[in-house]
Amino acid sequence: MSSSDDRSGVYFGVKKTTLLLLLPALAVIALDQSSKFVLACTVTKYGSVPVIKGLFNLVHVRNRGMAFGLMNRPGQTYKYYILVAATACAIALLLFWFRKMKDEDPKITLGLSLILGGAVGNFIDRIRLGEVIDFLDFYVGSYHWPAFNVADTAITIGILWLVVNTLFRKTSEGRKG
Repeated sequence: MSSSDDRSGVYFGVKKTTLLLLLPALAVIALDQSSKFVLACTVTKYGSVPVIKGLFNLVHVRNRGMAFGLMNRPGQTYKYYILVAATACAIALLLFWFRKMKDEDPKITLGLSLILGGAVGNFIDRIRLGEVIDFLDFYVGSYHWPAFNVADTAITIGILWLVVNTLFRKTSEGRKG
């Protein structure tokens, strides 16, 4: 018996759509966690390393709140627990959405995978450290976009991917009918 059967969509005993959910998510988690580890080992906390003068720095900041520093207030422990619970619920909802969708929708699966990988990457930080490491700092002059990380990037790209593919899918389905 071969390791893959293109007709059935099963590879190494796993459905193709399940692999499409798991592999990108695992890649995002690995890239996110390894980049945060390297950064934490090389840039001091609250330190900054210029990469492209006037545009981009690597920084080492910690975020107890949500994306882009929302709800990032020290001494508000209850918000930490709310964020942990909300993230766990979001991960469960993404997995539920995946289980309920049709197998023949790989574009939606890829978007869910990127969001799932990003959510898990930040969830690992939140559980392990009590906060999330952010390190990508883009700026122009004195205006700095809030620092973010690989997980945040994957979540943003995944959401945009879902929106674009959902809009175009509905448009093309409307033309067929």
